[in-house]
Amino acid sequence: VQLQASGGGLVQAGGSLRLSCAASVRAFSSYTIGWFRQPPGKDREFVAAIYWSGGTTYYADSVKERFIISRDSAKGTVFLQMSSLIPEDTAAYYCAAPPRLSEVRDKIRDEKVYAYWGQGTQVTVSS
Repeated sequence: VQLQASGGGLVQAGGSLRLSCAASVRAFSSYTIGWFRQPPGKDREFVAAIYWSGGTTYYADSVKERFIISRDSAKGTVFLQMSSLIPEDTAAYYCAAPPRLSEVRDKIRDEKVYAYWGQGTQVTVSS
C-alpha cells in the first residue's frame, strides 16, 4: 500500500486548503484512511478519519466544524478540506491506513493501528 499526500502550502489565518491522499492499492474502498499531523516540536496527533465500512467520519475536537474528510473511491483518493485555518493548524500532515478491512472503530484515533503511512505535506498558517 502506497499513500501519497499532497496539497499543503502557506495560507493566511482564516483561509482554506484541501489536502489529498492518493492510494496505490487495489480495493481502495476496503481501507480506512486517517489524517494525522505533527506540529513543530510536538507529537503526532489524530486529525480525522473515514472508515472503510459505511464511510463514517471521525474528527479531533480541535478541527470539528472546520475540517471535512471525504473519499472518492473511483479515484482512490481521500480529501481533507480545511477551512477557517488558524496558526495552531501549522503542522506536517500525514495520511495513513490500517490493514485492509480492519475493525478499528474503537481505536481509530490511535496511530498504532495504522500500518501504512504516506510522506508528510506541510501546512503553514500565518497570523
